[in-house]
Amino acid sequence: MHMSLRWFGSKHDTVTLQQIRQIAGVEGVITTLYDIPAGEVWPIERIRELKQEVEASDLKVLGIESVNIHDAIKIGGPDREQYIANYIKTLENLGKEGITTVCYNFMPVFDWTRTDLAKMRSDGSTVLAYDQKVVDGIDPQTFFDQTNSNAQGFEMPGWEPERLAKIKELLDAYKDVSEEKLFDNLVYFLKAIQPTCETYGIKMAIHPDDPAWPVFGLPRIITSKEKILKVMKAVDAPFNGLTFCAGSLGTNPKNDLPGIIRSLPGRIHFAHIRNLHHFGEGVFEEAAHLSSDGSFDLYEIVKALYDIGFEGPARPDHGRMIWQEVAMPGYGLYDRALGASYILGLYEAIQKSDQRN
Repeated sequence: MHMSLRWFGSKHDTVTLQQIRQIAGVEGVITTLYDIPAGEVWPIERIRELKQEVEASDLKVLGIESVNIHDAIKIGGPDREQYIANYIKTLENLGKEGITTVCYNFMPVFDWTRTDLAKMRSDGSTVLAYDQKVVDGIDPQTFFDQTNSNAQGFEMPGWEPERLAKIKELLDAYKDVSEEKLFDNLVYFLKAIQPTCETYGIKMAIHPDDPAWPVFGLPRIITSKEKILKVMKAVDAPFNGLTFCAGSLGTNPKNDLPGIIRSLPGRIHFAHIRNLHHFGEGVFEEAAHLSSDGSFDLYEIVKALYDIGFEGPARPDHGRMIWQEVAMPGYGLYDRALGASYILGLYEAIQKSDQRN
């Protein structure tokens, strides 16, 4: 397991590469070209500049999160071939620069959903939180507007204003896209990019839907072990894998997180390790990574990753906002640094225990 931190680039992130470099055990970053809209080709010069900037701080680019997929591909629109061709060119450029782990998602319209970006906890920290009743009582445009207004001036990943400026048009475009059609469009996309991925050794790591159920009537297809295995079987090749995200899959407490990991040896290419606290059906808030602070057993999650021989990049996921830090909600420095140290401590203990047995 190679520990990383998500980094949005020097023009967008309050956290610097120099700060990340000082977190013991963190080898590199998971990053992106945040200013390139979905569907456009990533120029190889920009990729090279990003890589050089990271490496100048004695870190590595361990993966990209995300090369976003244009809605025409998800919908199966008449112009999807052009957008797939653009995506393939981006993958070629990444492969030529030796960047071979790509996280992406296939969620319609909203990449992730939270109803509160700064819920106050009893310890004075703030966290991202979700309440299905809030979603049920609001229209998508108002929800989008409220989310952006509560982002403390930051552009939230997955909530890019240029793409979501016309929520109604996007929702209309998806009105005839069923779960089955969305799945078929994902398979079509994966088969189209497969030759390029195999040529350059690129591992595609699909991110689970967040939360793990339909939102605003939009279909979801990466929500459980059964649905993940369906995708793995439909394109049964090593390049086609999963970003195991404990927080996203764990939004549904019925999901057995260690069990999902153990069902996917060789197909988990990237791991997001974090904790949630459930307060009933459809109501949860994010927590510190420490097992006792939430509803997940982080020891069992890390042990399952170790047991299947997971050797890809991992990162602590959304953290609390602590110690008066002002940053993009979920992506401050302090709590994610604590999370990385905690996960690495678990991993070291599991590894040494196994070597002694």
